Parts: sequence; C-alpha cells; structure tokens
Amino acid sequence: MPQLIASVEGVQIKHVYLQKDRTTLGRHPDNDIVLDNMVVSGKHCVFELKGLADVFIEDLGSTNGTYINGKMVKRQKLNDGETIAIGNFRIRYLVESERPSGFSETTAMKLEAPGGASMHAVFQVLNGSSMGLEVPVVKAVSTFGKPGVSVVAVSHRRDGYYAAHLDGTSAPTLNGDAIGADAVLLSNHDVLELAGTRMLFLLKE
Repeated sequence: MPQLIASVEGVQIKHVYLQKDRTTLGRHPDNDIVLDNMVVSGKHCVFELKGLADVFIEDLGSTNGTYINGKMVKRQKLNDGETIAIGNFRIRYLVESERPSGFSETTAMKLEAPGGASMHAVFQVLNGSSMGLEVPVVKAVSTFGKPGVSVVAVSHRRDGYYAAHLDGTSAPTLNGDAIGADAVLLSNHDVLELAGTRMLFLLKE
C-alpha cells in the first residue's frame, strides 16, 4: 500500500497510508494530512491514487510551492523513494510496505538522567508579560515563536533536544549566536531568543 512518511530535521512526525482516491495536505485542520506551520498553505497539495499503486501529486496553488529533487512541481507522478519538500518538511513516498501493527505517530522519547531517572525539557520565559511561565517540550517536534516573524522547531531525538530556524525573517539566537536551518543541540540553561522573547532551556527530572 502506498505510504507517506513526513519528517522535520530528520525526526518522523507523521506516517500516512494512501487509501483514498484523493488525500489532501495543508495547514487547515480539514485536510487529511495537517502540517500546522505557516510555510504550508491552507490547501497546499493533493495526492491522487490511480489504480492500485500509481500516485500523482498536484500543487494546489500554494504560496511557497511543492518541490521534488529541488524542482517546483505542479503535477507529476511520484516514483518510489522520492522525497517531497515543503519548507523544512520532508515527505518520503514509498510504493509499498507492510502496515506495522499498533503504529502510532511518533511521540517524544524520554532522556534518562544518571541513576535512570527520566528527564523532561521546558522553556522558561525570561522577559515580557509571560515572564516566569514554563512551557513544556512534549512532542517529537515542537514549534515556538511568531509565524512570519521568527519560528524555531525543537526536535526531540535520542541523544537530546535540537533547535533549528523554521520560519520567519528574523533569525532566532542561541546564547547570542544566530540559528540557521541546520539543527543545533540544546544544553541545559541555554538561552533562546525569538523576536525579542528570551527563553531559558531547562532539563528537569
């Protein structure tokens, strides 16, 4: 059965089997595949299943485009193993695979502190009207910031938490240094700044 595997910064966030004639992808919640990020249009693209295994992708006039192998596409047939790029999202197309039993969307893995205690991460706001507020990092990939201004994706991997610039014209900073699209490892007590909001990264048991 044809399938799509979506990831951000190498972390899998969605796994979808194409069973319908039309499977829509976009930011709005009424899509079959919802990617809630400003780089994704409300109705971004559609996957059309023809016959048993032929799948065509069609861009629905999206703002930021749909790319395969670095080229913007309007409509074309997908080949096994091809990767679709929408902003920082990567969606791999596979023609056929057995459905794993009990599959669910990826959730955050737990880090372990010395002695075996589980660690979890939070961001503590250091300034502004929300100063002192603690925001837990609970998903495999969490986004923070103001869409269109400055947004970072924080991905939870087996060896720690990583931050990357996902969207916006203003580059976020980590301890005063600008963050780009390449993910950087977060350390306890790092200070992340997003469009004037400063947040302290904390690992807690």
